[in-house]
Amino acid sequence: MRRSLVGAITGAFLLLPLPVAAPSSAASSPPVAAVTWTDCTDPALVQAGAECAELQVPLDHAHPAGTKITLALSRIRHTVPADRYQGVVLAAPNPLGGSGYSDPLQSTRLPATAAGAYDWVGFARRGLAPSAPALSCESGYFSYDRPAYEPATAAEEQAWLDRTEGYARACDTPEQSALLDHMKATDTAADMETIRTALGAEQLTIYAHSYGTYVAQVYATLHPQRVRRMVLDSNVDPRRVWYDAANFDQNAQLEENTLLWFDWLAAHDDVYHLGATRQAVTQEWDTQLASVTRTPAAGVIGPDEWADIFLVAPYFQASWPLLGSAFSGWVHQGDGATLKALFDQLMQFGNDNTYAALLAEVCTDAPWPTDYARWKADTEASAAVAPMTTWGNTWFNAPCRTWGASAGKPVRVTGRAVGSALLVAETLDAATPFEGSLEVRARFPHSALVSVPGGTTNGGTPGTNSCVDTAIAAYLTTGALPSRTPGRHADLECAPSHLPSPTG
Repeated sequence: MRRSLVGAITGAFLLLPLPVAAPSSAASSPPVAAVTWTDCTDPALVQAGAECAELQVPLDHAHPAGTKITLALSRIRHTVPADRYQGVVLAAPNPLGGSGYSDPLQSTRLPATAAGAYDWVGFARRGLAPSAPALSCESGYFSYDRPAYEPATAAEEQAWLDRTEGYARACDTPEQSALLDHMKATDTAADMETIRTALGAEQLTIYAHSYGTYVAQVYATLHPQRVRRMVLDSNVDPRRVWYDAANFDQNAQLEENTLLWFDWLAAHDDVYHLGATRQAVTQEWDTQLASVTRTPAAGVIGPDEWADIFLVAPYFQASWPLLGSAFSGWVHQGDGATLKALFDQLMQFGNDNTYAALLAEVCTDAPWPTDYARWKADTEASAAVAPMTTWGNTWFNAPCRTWGASAGKPVRVTGRAVGSALLVAETLDAATPFEGSLEVRARFPHSALVSVPGGTTNGGTPGTNSCVDTAIAAYLTTGALPSRTPGRHADLECAPSHLPSPTG
């Protein structure tokens, strides 16, 4: 799950400066909000005409009169007349994509007839700026001089064990320990319920992506009567949180998707000149990986940084041209500066807030094994299938092995009391494998699943596939779902979007 550090990468990556229940009567008029909305300062939200606010919520929802923390909210208001208003869409924040503060911007990628009927609300989940307090453990954790992900010696392996254990200790400070105890998906779900109350909304329509779908599943399980509609894109398998789901379930598909990118590079050898076959591109990759291992690009981009930069490719096809240009630029022009700039931006160099808050949830939603012997055995088995991607993923998650806050017992997810839900999944998504969406479909009997066979993008809606967008818009507008048929399969298949065009 290493690409979490890009922070809302599905949108931010392309901005790099480089070459149901039935609708209730409560939705018939805008709610009277207890939240005071003011001007935003975030440039993207300002440009979209959004409003922003702060809301105090209990640190521990079991003790509502106790310590409070502050959530940062944003909203893009409905544009339709009151008699066509359909209520609030609340984004369940995705820990892999940053805070959720900018999530209302997704409404701008839907037809106005669907988006304009709602107030679109997002929030920076607890522990993430601009909500306060914001977690930080070791700001330079993703620095340049790190041991190689795949340890060649016992000393290198021990260096990673020391490093990951040290990060867990650095998080568990007297100032942060209380917050670490209340960073679970159940805490975020309770925050969502507090937001619903503050907005005066009887029900919510929930939109969630990737790891945020687990938060949405938990909310719907605990508050099914408050769910009007749900759009869940790229579903977490609730049986697998989080040792398997965040680690080993991903690696083989990440490897295969990387090879699909190599195929694309080979098909455009006239642009990138990296080889005309998968085998040739793989050989070039291995050559350059060995090169930066001996002598880091730009003095700082070694094998770990190389892996981190290009790991974006198996998650998001939209990244393929930019990453292809970076790969080719290094091979043919020795352009290490672009690689360094990519690493610094993608990994939020010098800022571990996203990473710390991600771990604070996934390390405590459910118990993790503490015995490193099990981690090592599972990693070696996975690396036999996925050598390029496995060890980096293991060390990314390894602070959970010794995390300071106690883990809880996962909620048993069920959507039987939820009126309707639209599920979306691309079948080669590595971050949230397709089996997760099939499992959620089984647990939500009033749902329908739209699949994109052969698609690799994680959490890309709306705006990446017109067929999927049409289904989402229809559902948000009328509540209509694709017809559901018996069996463990998708209910509607959309053809994959065209692969991106190459750039020189």
